[in-house]
Amino acid sequence: MNKREVGKDKEGLAALYLEKEGCHILERNFRTRYGEIDLIARDGKEYVFVEVKYRSGTGAGDPAEAVGEKKQEVIRRTALSYLKKNGINPAEAYLRFDVISILGSDLRHYPNAF
Repeated sequence: MNKREVGKDKEGLAALYLEKEGCHILERNFRTRYGEIDLIARDGKEYVFVEVKYRSGTGAGDPAEAVGEKKQEVIRRTALSYLKKNGINPAEAYLRFDVISILGSDLRHYPNAF
C-alpha cells in the first residue's frame, strides 16, 4: 500500500470509530484553497472537524504532536469555508476540532484538541 492508500485506510478506521461513538460523517477529505479536513462529522448539535494522523511507529513521535499551530490554522480556515459553503452561520453553530491519532493499531481520540 502506498502512503495515500494507507491514509485513506486510517481515515476509514477513524470514521468507523466516530460512527460507533454516535457521530454522523458528513464529509471526507473536504478540500478548499486553504487546505483539507480529513473528516467532518455531526455529533448532536456540534459540527466536528477531525484531523487524522497515523504513524506506524514512534520514530517520528506521537502522531497527534504533528497537529501544530500552523495545521490548526489551516483546519480553522477550511472549516469556515465548509460552513460558508453550506450556509451555516459560524457565530450560531457549535464547533469542535478533534484529532484522531493512530499509532500502529492504537487509536486515540482527542475531542476539543484545539
